[in-house]
Amino acid sequence: MINELITQINDVLWGYVLIAALVSCGLWFTWKTRGVQFRMVGEMLRLLTDTATSGINRKDDRHHARRHISSFQAFAVSVATRVGTGNLAGVATAIAIGGPGAVFWMWVIALIGSATAFVESTLGQLFKQRHEYSFIGGPAYYIEKGLHRRWLAMLFAVLITLTFGLSYNSIQSNTICGAMHEAFGWNHALVGIVLSVLALVIVFGGIHRIANVSAVMVPLMAVELRQINNQ
Repeated sequence: MINELITQINDVLWGYVLIAALVSCGLWFTWKTRGVQFRMVGEMLRLLTDTATSGINRKDDRHHARRHISSFQAFAVSVATRVGTGNLAGVATAIAIGGPGAVFWMWVIALIGSATAFVESTLGQLFKQRHEYSFIGGPAYYIEKGLHRRWLAMLFAVLITLTFGLSYNSIQSNTICGAMHEAFGWNHALVGIVLSVLALVIVFGGIHRIANVSAVMVPLMAVELRQINNQ
């Protein structure tokens, strides 16, 4: 009884409410920003060529410059938070269920959602805080500093930690383990241990190591996603 109720609520939230909310927000932000995802394509490409020391006074020492990451690395980290195994397995599933036309609608939703992503990133920049070696920020920061709702920021921080720690990481690691087992016959537990160790080494290396790894992995993910779409 309880499981059925949870399933029904989940279907309504993910199948109707969430989709309607995301599309509505995307259309609203597209209108308010006058189609920023289309107007600023040239500026986006220009910024991606900026170096890690862009905006740093030449008189600053090299140690200070090494504390910054390039625009492309920042872009790669941002994309890495949005593109994962769900985009690979999810695209294949969508095509299998909805046919080739599903790709078109994924493109449309992605273009609309780009305005929402732009607004989120802009808020993150406006309300970020200077840390010892870099800047820190995100939704919890602009909820607290912008909306002046500390309790809501704390609630978001707790929920997002639980979501990523217990849900997203589980889904992605399960997908990777399943793919490795189907392709090469590798043991699920072994693959999971290797993933955990690699994640530990990368995350505890700080934003610079995360940025360096993302700058390599994200283009590879994009190529793989394109190949799946072409198939």
